Amino acid sequence: MLKINTQSEWITRANEVLPAGGFGNFDPGIIISRGEGSHVWDEDGNEYIDYLIGSGPMLLGHGHPEVMEAVLEQLPKGMTFFANNAKGIELAEAIVDAVPCCEQMRFVASGGEADMYAIRLARAYTGRNKILKFEGGYHGMSAEAQMSLAPSRNVNFPQAVPDSAGIPEGVAEQMLIAPFNDLEAVANLLDEHDDIAAIMVEPLQRIIPPMPGYLQGLRDLCDKHNVLLIFDEIVTGFRLAYGGAQEKYGVTPDICTLGKITGGGFPLAATGASAEIMKHFDKAQVGEEGWLMQLGTLSGNPVASVAGLKTMEILRRDGVYDRLREIGAELQQMQVEALSEAGIPHRVCGDETLFDIYFTEADCRDYRSAKHDDPRRNAVYNDTLRVHGIFKSPGKLYPSLAVTQADLEQTRMAVEKAVQAISAG
Repeated sequence: MLKINTQSEWITRANEVLPAGGFGNFDPGIIISRGEGSHVWDEDGNEYIDYLIGSGPMLLGHGHPEVMEAVLEQLPKGMTFFANNAKGIELAEAIVDAVPCCEQMRFVASGGEADMYAIRLARAYTGRNKILKFEGGYHGMSAEAQMSLAPSRNVNFPQAVPDSAGIPEGVAEQMLIAPFNDLEAVANLLDEHDDIAAIMVEPLQRIIPPMPGYLQGLRDLCDKHNVLLIFDEIVTGFRLAYGGAQEKYGVTPDICTLGKITGGGFPLAATGASAEIMKHFDKAQVGEEGWLMQLGTLSGNPVASVAGLKTMEILRRDGVYDRLREIGAELQQMQVEALSEAGIPHRVCGDETLFDIYFTEADCRDYRSAKHDDPRRNAVYNDTLRVHGIFKSPGKLYPSLAVTQADLEQTRMAVEKAVQAISAG
């Protein structure tokens, strides 16, 4: 007879073979068994409404039938080739059509890779080395990206603080750190340093929105100082709008990175820019000294490409983004109403398509201000939501197009229970 492992047994097994018992991504105390539409189930059979959605890529929900059909049609034709294939080329064409800054692009397998290549590309194109990024900005796992991502202590800007062991001290010397939403700080750094290759920014930094005019201000400063502007759109691409943050905010960077939704739930990401900048991937155009070597076993994988193509096709349909924003607005409003009625200080931070609640009375404008006055409240809130069937990150809520009205009603009841738990504490 087939033995079925319980969740606690899987956790024990994980602790034997995985450091800290997990993949490094999410709470290792829950083992997901399967997903369907807007729901996931753990190994004990508990069902949850999924507002984590794989940390963003499953915008259509799990197992969307049209995406599944496209993937199943591709599988018998080949799973990967390490060579050009028609579906990868089609996806590149679709991305170039959708994203304002992209005339050409290169595929990779993860957002972290895409961000790493964006930094390297900016350096190759400008001949400069320093990168300006923002405290709290997340750009993957490269040494540069792990500077001042989540510093536990405040230091004076523009000092870079490594968030990981194993990073050489010299990396910090090539990074400048500024507070998000502070144009004056950026302007001062650009005046002081003439060796900056690029400013790298999440247009929506984690869940902190840019202040009106901020992104255009960055664009203007980059133009003035002949510095490249990189938008990390791994999260915002195809989420804030079909053309991503570039479309929503009306600001076009020089380079952008895309991932998550782009692969329709499969490992796929991309770095894109103008043909002039992207020529550094072509040795025939720039020669040995200017060439940026880039390759990857799964880059342009045809299975991921067909999933991405079908996802993008669905997202182009009338009313899709209106519906996504309606779902997000309702999720925001139900929490605001419940918390306000209970007299609990809070702020909604983010966009309707990606946001969360901070238990604070302060406005959330940068890494240092976007925090809970009482972190315990956030822990109780999210733990109670989990107990009542809501699966989300402690710091983000991702709406998906698979969320139904019944899901929203169940979420409303869970929110009421979570607010009661805070009030009782």
